[in-house]
Amino acid sequence: MRKERVVIIGSGPAGMAAALYTARAQLAPTVIIGNQLGGQAAITHEIDNYPGFPEGISGPELMERMKAQAERFGAKFEWDMVTEVDFTHGTPFTVRTYNETYLADSVIVTIGADPRKLGIPGELEGIGRGVSYCGTCDGFFFRGKNIFVVGGGDSAVSEAIFLTRFANHVTLIHRRDTLRAGVALQKRFFENEKISVIWDSVLEEILRDESGTVNAARVKNLKTGEVQIMPTEGVFIFIGHDPNSPIFARQLAMNEAGYVITDERYRTSVEGVFAAGEIQDEIWRQVATSVGQGTGAAMSAIHWLEENEERLQSLDAEPTAGD
Repeated sequence: MRKERVVIIGSGPAGMAAALYTARAQLAPTVIIGNQLGGQAAITHEIDNYPGFPEGISGPELMERMKAQAERFGAKFEWDMVTEVDFTHGTPFTVRTYNETYLADSVIVTIGADPRKLGIPGELEGIGRGVSYCGTCDGFFFRGKNIFVVGGGDSAVSEAIFLTRFANHVTLIHRRDTLRAGVALQKRFFENEKISVIWDSVLEEILRDESGTVNAARVKNLKTGEVQIMPTEGVFIFIGHDPNSPIFARQLAMNEAGYVITDERYRTSVEGVFAAGEIQDEIWRQVATSVGQGTGAAMSAIHWLEENEERLQSLDAEPTAGD
């Protein structure tokens, strides 16, 4: 069992920023990495919209740099997965992983959210090679190309419109015969000459060339059963996100979609527990915004620890079972 001042759950951009700031405050935070250092950013082939890198930088390299910077000031990173938390009895909070049990004065949750997958052949293999879940992140790399967008809600429609800034043509594929997006958004969508729609259809497979780059997709019409192999140079999937919040069920207040609820200082419903990044942000989902949120959560945690220092020290001094 390890006693820590700060435990950070998650190692994406928000977690990295929180690690840096709490480390610089000499709190020696422990970051539970999870199953992938850097979270969703680590599977982004190239990040071209994070300030300070005019030539762009790969997601894995940016995350490694953030990790090294936090380590320089004393942050500790553990390759482990959180299996259980107990926030119900106040500080110190219990965070259990496969390999350790932590008692933390404060916890910062930055475990993120994952874009929903289609679950079809070629999808995961094509990530970074033509398959994307973020138009803002990757649209620039599809300049002059013909691409597919999958979905029919506000996100899919707005991203399809955005992608016309770069792509030669955008074809939206939707499993129904009407869109679910708002009326105003649909008006802009249908007025855009660079957009067309394939109704009542789904992707069954994403195909790639010898180099592994997406070059076609198998499309099935749900009403007729007809299957076609259609050429495309990219597939953008917008069918929603799922926050990685089940482990915090009955521990932290969440909205109906499962996102952790925070206030303007990134405080959760439990005093001493903070949240930042995509676990509480269902709107922006950018590296830059997550870094800012992680910074805010870290500063709030630092201030909270300072304000409660005397009480926390008295708790540390109390004998525990077995002493």
